[in-house]
Amino acid sequence: MSLSIKSLRLPPADIFQSEHIGKDLAKKSIRGGSNALGAQAVIFALNLARIVVLARLLTPEDYGLVGMVMVIVAFANKFKSAGLNLATIQKEKITHDQISGLFWINALLSLVLGLCIVGIAPLVARFYGRFELTAVTAVLAISFFAQGLTVQHAALLKKHIFFSTIALTQIVSASASLAAAIILAWLGWQYWALVAGTLVSATVTLLLTFYFCPWRPGKFKRGSGIRDMLVFGGHITGFEFVNYFARNADNLLIGKFIGADALGIYSKAYQLFLMPVQQIRGPILQVAMPVLSSLRNIPKRYVLYYKNILDILATIIIPIAAYSALEAHLIVSVFLGEQWLAVVPVYRILAICGIVMTVAGTKGAVMMSYGYSKRYFIWGLINSVVVISSFVVGLPYGIVGVAASYTIGRYIILIPSLYYCFHKTPVTVRLFLKTLSPPLMSILAATISFWAVCYFVEEPKVLAYIARGTLFALVYAGLCLSRRSTRSILTLFWKETIGKQYIFKQVS
Repeated sequence: MSLSIKSLRLPPADIFQSEHIGKDLAKKSIRGGSNALGAQAVIFALNLARIVVLARLLTPEDYGLVGMVMVIVAFANKFKSAGLNLATIQKEKITHDQISGLFWINALLSLVLGLCIVGIAPLVARFYGRFELTAVTAVLAISFFAQGLTVQHAALLKKHIFFSTIALTQIVSASASLAAAIILAWLGWQYWALVAGTLVSATVTLLLTFYFCPWRPGKFKRGSGIRDMLVFGGHITGFEFVNYFARNADNLLIGKFIGADALGIYSKAYQLFLMPVQQIRGPILQVAMPVLSSLRNIPKRYVLYYKNILDILATIIIPIAAYSALEAHLIVSVFLGEQWLAVVPVYRILAICGIVMTVAGTKGAVMMSYGYSKRYFIWGLINSVVVISSFVVGLPYGIVGVAASYTIGRYIILIPSLYYCFHKTPVTVRLFLKTLSPPLMSILAATISFWAVCYFVEEPKVLAYIARGTLFALVYAGLCLSRRSTRSILTLFWKETIGKQYIFKQVS
């Protein structure tokens, strides 16, 4: 099996054709998912290298200066696509005029937001009392505009399930960014090395995306049929807006009413648990969205594909969350150090929440793939009210109370939310619960074996950790492999990824 640059390029004749997308979806999904996960692993390694190397070349002040501006850029970044990338992915049939219209809207929106960032640059500098931030903010706005130009091209690649191309683009841009930042930091550019790294990443992504998706926009035309796509994107943007504030309300409330130390502990616990989960869930759902959209007119295949995605996510994420809850003390000690042991109770509670709730997030993909963007937005409003209310209820009991109240609130609304989100789709609450039952039962058995080892093996601690962790993994893996669905997915994964590479090596 050989992989050429040409094979990674979206054929111009296929850009506005959708018939071929539904062919070999299982194989495409496995390849796309494995490539996306592989890219995440490489990018994670590159980010780790960035932290290790640049920490020796730059000062905390350099990071702090750029970080002050990135707060603003990150917020604006939530709205540069206006949900129009998902509108392109979700729509069954698209035309050149429609995507051209969306491209110019994204470009204009990115330009306006970029100019707004440039406009407030002096205010940012005055707020922080650092005149250097005026230039830093203005330059970072350029990268923001460049990213906005790639929205529709990247959406077309995702729609046609070209995730190998996207993975390569992400890895090359991250590598180029790292190289530029290291070289300039070594030459003494200080915080400008970080700014330049961001610019290089945006530029390389722009060039590669335009190359691999050889589509060029035409003129903006009225009456091209983008009204419903704009409405769809508006609902997605509305959801992102309310969800942003709901997700950050806990940090705001804890920082205001409990204090900076408590916020540091809480945010570190949240980050430690969420990081590995996002590395898994994000790439898989990224692949699932275009596939589900292409199958919405074939209910049986849609349900089967969703069930498989749900099964894969549950089988991988549930044991991670459960083991994190069981061995919270060990995980915090190893990754953060003994000085962070106050993180343990919050981390354990958030892990318990994540056992089911991280998988339940797939309901959003179901609504979006069926075009129920208004319902998606309304659900965002309802969820935001519940989440913020749970934070307020738990606040008098400290950060542990906030985490516990949040977890309880999420589980209370789980079943009603599933009924609401799955309404008028072929997916049912019964299917969701039935799919989650085997991994949950497997994790229950693994947890019992874990507790049994805790009872019989107490000293030395290292031996106890190894024994109960090993038994936990073996029991869970054994029960999972006894399921036909797990064996089928592993077999397909072997054939489409590792197996093909092995065969190629044998014959080359």
